[in-house]
Amino acid sequence: MSVSVDPTSVEPSQHHSAHTREAAEGEALRPHAEDAFAAELAALAAQDDRPRPVRWRMSPWAVATYLLGGTLPDGTVITPKYVGPRRIVEVAVTTLATDRALLLLGVPGTAKTWVSEHLAAAVSGDSTLLVQGTAGTPEEAIRYGWNYAQLLANGPSRDALVPSPVMRAMAEGMTARVEELTRIPADVQDSLITILSEKTLPIPELGSEVQAVRGFNLIATANDRDRGVNDLSSALRRRFNTVVLPLPESADAEVDIVSRRVDQIGRSLDLPAVPDGVDEIRRVVTVFRELRDGITADGRTKLKSPSGTLSTAEAISVVTNGLALAAHFGDGVLRASDVAAGILGAVVRDPAADRVIWQEYLEAVVRERDGWKDFYRACREVSA
Repeated sequence: MSVSVDPTSVEPSQHHSAHTREAAEGEALRPHAEDAFAAELAALAAQDDRPRPVRWRMSPWAVATYLLGGTLPDGTVITPKYVGPRRIVEVAVTTLATDRALLLLGVPGTAKTWVSEHLAAAVSGDSTLLVQGTAGTPEEAIRYGWNYAQLLANGPSRDALVPSPVMRAMAEGMTARVEELTRIPADVQDSLITILSEKTLPIPELGSEVQAVRGFNLIATANDRDRGVNDLSSALRRRFNTVVLPLPESADAEVDIVSRRVDQIGRSLDLPAVPDGVDEIRRVVTVFRELRDGITADGRTKLKSPSGTLSTAEAISVVTNGLALAAHFGDGVLRASDVAAGILGAVVRDPAADRVIWQEYLEAVVRERDGWKDFYRACREVSA
């Protein structure tokens, strides 16, 4: 007969241990969302008088406000974490308040991981219950593993069991995250089916199980260009409510996203302020959008698209690297010469086909565009 394991017997998440917290508050290069935005989360929770689901740190309304930004009654400004349709965020948050898991789907660079992390931080106060999906992710990463020294010495026991992040989340009523779900082998993916449908994780070696307590849910992300890698089975897909994160609707929205993220990253690296390079950010975004869409912004010239994704995330990387060049080898102002090499690296993934596409774009579009002569010269120089 199966006996349920007491959820309190599963060791709590170690994220808030003293040494981890010290690192987050000290020299952490990239603090977790709950640490980086602790003041905003605390302000929202303090002023949130709406109903909260069991074990949630704040109400669904407050979670959506945390992601989308706004101003609280006391004047506290909540910075936007996601720039996009409000309804998408509302559907995602509402899904987490039900018993269905959430699948964030989209092309690379649509902020799936970013949104996943911030949702978990706002709902549970801990975004670190994470399984990173790869081709080598084992079933133990989703279910549980064993301390083999204990296992060999004493056989299967509760002390020898090593809970996975998903198991911890079930026992504590927290939000677990699975990144790049479609990169995980299909047989490992399917270990989630019982967890998501029965809210139970069997431990046959001990004749017991862990039952999820209220508050537990799971957020998975997947790249919709990975179709055919490890497609989700229909049985597993039915356990998720799928929310598709789109690319930014307009160039202005994408410039805003890139500027915000580069500013956040730049502050942690002591790089120059983003406003000094907003014109170059707009040019990077324009190039990426035109090549991605296969047509110029004015709709007059059709273009060939290169093999790369040219995502918003890649634009952020190009601009951040350009700011570093400007800071360390220039006058601190972002210029065309600072971003040209990064753009070339992002566009030309296939040395043969993509280089031809890039050269055609430079000569047919960039060369003739008013105010882009410096950009054209910089790109020609690094492309030579």
